[in-house]
Amino acid sequence: MLMQLRAVLRCRRLPTHSAAATFFTSSGSAPLAPPSPPASAESADDSEQDEGSLAQRLERAASVSTAIRGWMAAGRAVHRGHVFHAINRLRRRRLHHTGLQVMEWVIRERPYKLSELDYSYLLEFTAKVHGISEAESLFLRIPQEYRNELLYNNLVMACLELGLIKLSYGYMRKMRELSLPISPYVYNRLIILHSSEGRRKTISKILAQMKASRVTPHTSTYNILLKIQANEHNIDGVARVFSDMKRAKIEPNEITYGILAISHAVARLYTVSQAYIEAIKNSMTGTNWSTQEILLILYGYLGKEKELKMTWKLMQGLPHIRSKSFTLAIEAFGKVGSVEQAEEIWGEIKSTRKLRLTEQFNSMLSVYCRHGLVDKVSAVFKEMRASGCQPNAITYRHLALGCLKAGLMKQALNTMDMGKKEVVTRKVRSSTPWLETTHLLLENFAEIGDLENAKRVFAELNESKYCRNSFVYNTLLKAYVKAKVYDPDFVRTMILRGAMPDAETHSLLRLIEQYKT
Repeated sequence: MLMQLRAVLRCRRLPTHSAAATFFTSSGSAPLAPPSPPASAESADDSEQDEGSLAQRLERAASVSTAIRGWMAAGRAVHRGHVFHAINRLRRRRLHHTGLQVMEWVIRERPYKLSELDYSYLLEFTAKVHGISEAESLFLRIPQEYRNELLYNNLVMACLELGLIKLSYGYMRKMRELSLPISPYVYNRLIILHSSEGRRKTISKILAQMKASRVTPHTSTYNILLKIQANEHNIDGVARVFSDMKRAKIEPNEITYGILAISHAVARLYTVSQAYIEAIKNSMTGTNWSTQEILLILYGYLGKEKELKMTWKLMQGLPHIRSKSFTLAIEAFGKVGSVEQAEEIWGEIKSTRKLRLTEQFNSMLSVYCRHGLVDKVSAVFKEMRASGCQPNAITYRHLALGCLKAGLMKQALNTMDMGKKEVVTRKVRSSTPWLETTHLLLENFAEIGDLENAKRVFAELNESKYCRNSFVYNTLLKAYVKAKVYDPDFVRTMILRGAMPDAETHSLLRLIEQYKT
């Protein structure tokens, strides 16, 4: 089997520009978005139980008119609730053309008394399908009685969705002239648009503008600010934002506590993370998949196998389980060392769902590679290629770890080199699978005293803010200890790059002082 693994690795495909998989954690790179309310287990948005709903008919019919005629032919009226449910589903599935056609039908046929919300939906989908010019033209044609707070806020949001910041500010000025309140979600979107490293200084001005406009920040506003700091691995920044939130007397929700718990777990501050897990459970509103997914991740980090099994069992009782939940569960069980449970979930995916994504295979590869089970790695890798899924940079990183765990140093280094030929974007380099697997490689090189390769791997980690965590520097320092090499500038470099020495750092430094020359 080892020979087979080497053979398939040699038959490497040409690099493509496919995106690598990332997951929601504080070190993940998923784009920031205003957090939406958790979806309950009974939510129609994700449930497969509303087969006969108007929303299902609209999604599957050849045309909107056909779907609605079929619905009404069965003696059922089109109520406001049916339309809003359908719009939420269509928006989530990015079926914007269908959403626009639904709202055009509603405005034309008037199945119930129209409200400002109906016109705001029409405006939203017009902007998404036809662009902002058409949306502005529509806005002027909407009856004056409906051109109020909601419609203006939606027009501003449409501008921001398209990155038209100056235009959005123009409409915000108009709203102030008309004494119309600006939604905190508008400011949320502005913060997100300025969350990149080069534009982040503007966020403080946006918050000041929000205060001057007497707009009270929403819980989601602080969740976005927390996520920005968490993505930067800035634990002090996370604590500062949470303190501001408490001072402003804004009530945290389970999303807030999830961000706090994961950011501290990533930084290996497990006691603090556990406290926030308790806060998550105390603030949960029913049983919903989004919070359960966060708990899967957290119990994996904290090595709590019993709680992990209970959470997964609870999720299995939900009407619908997302594909992503399966991959998160596999990775979490791999972290706690329960390979058999991960294999059981993998078998369930293969028997009930189609394996279409590289990230699905990466989840199982991560488990086997973490434990050095190269025979099983070889089998999954071959299955991955046979399914048509192509390995990406994260796949090769997992494979390198598997080889290293199995003592196959030459193959590990070759696989790392092969991975470098893949497209490795900044997004990938800041993703959780990349960072954590790269750190595991660093740990293994440190254990055998391979300082040269430890430095090589550390240099890759240093490109992200992950090195703000002192344990990353401590791992590199262990390589110095094992290799019996002294570096007089180690602590200085560590501090300059944003990491603070801790007790372990000082203990390791005392060990390498004996190797001064």
